Amino acid sequence: MREAEQAEEGTPVRRSAPTLALCLALTGLAACTASDTQAPPAPAGLTAQAGSATTVHVMWDAAADRDGVTCYQVFQAGRLVRELPAEKTMVDVTGLAPQTAYAFTVRARDAAGNVSGAGPAVGATTPAAKAEDRAAPTAPAATGGRSTGPRSALMTWTAATDDTGVTAYDVYQGGVRVHTAGPGETSTALSGLQPDTVYTFTVRARDGADNSSPDGPAVDVTTPPAAGGAPGTAPSGFTATASPGTVTLSWTAPDTGRETSDYELHVNGRLTTTVQFGAGAVPAGRVEHRLTVTEPPGTVWRVKLRARLPDGNWGAFSAEREVTLIA
Repeated sequence: MREAEQAEEGTPVRRSAPTLALCLALTGLAACTASDTQAPPAPAGLTAQAGSATTVHVMWDAAADRDGVTCYQVFQAGRLVRELPAEKTMVDVTGLAPQTAYAFTVRARDAAGNVSGAGPAVGATTPAAKAEDRAAPTAPAATGGRSTGPRSALMTWTAATDDTGVTAYDVYQGGVRVHTAGPGETSTALSGLQPDTVYTFTVRARDGADNSSPDGPAVDVTTPPAAGGAPGTAPSGFTATASPGTVTLSWTAPDTGRETSDYELHVNGRLTTTVQFGAGAVPAGRVEHRLTVTEPPGTVWRVKLRARLPDGNWGAFSAEREVTLIA
């Protein structure tokens, strides 16, 4: 009661030495610091697009690094339907009813457990179900793309056709869907890309029964280096051609200020080998390299490569090419 009596009398309460020692031990500072109670901002750029009679594709912009977001929570009509790690900024909400309007919101949560506000809700209406629809749409006949900045790009395509109607267009990169656009759209903006990177995009059409078309023509998009960065470091004009027992790779070396003698080759997402050209044997201009293959015919490779830079680091990857081995 002595400390309480001193506080009532206006006398400062002196903190005991053990308490001060504990604060210093925990923080390494001269005083105890407050816990994190600041919630991250609500996710921006929220969109929702019906992909079929029973699914809606929900997307949003990634949070800034400074916000410390560790996960996102997706709500439908106030009910939590999915929780995703911070590196995921899209999800298909499944098990929905045909011809039904839905509203979605997304919240961000940080490592301290602080949860953002929801932000404005976005809506999507699922189309009617089509019984026994097994026919896929046609593939978009033409695809285009260009970078609009170090971290963004614009994709375009021609409209596809379907016996029951196209309900969505899906943009793929490296075999992974990265964006979904509406049935009446023939272009879309992509964000969250990396500077100085070559992306190979394709577009597929989808109908209300979730039948997807084949890929439309692939298009390469190269994002420029970030402001103040050095020239691009990705090998350009990369091709991969199969012939009996071999795959021939060809590319143009990046302009790094000196000869580029070492390249890392990745096949199906894994480092396979390092291609090295000895002193006096480094090709000038166009580079060509042949690989001997032992896998059976029909095996599909997705190949890409990157160059070792003068500072010893590896540069950006080339475009990725798909090649089917032949006998």
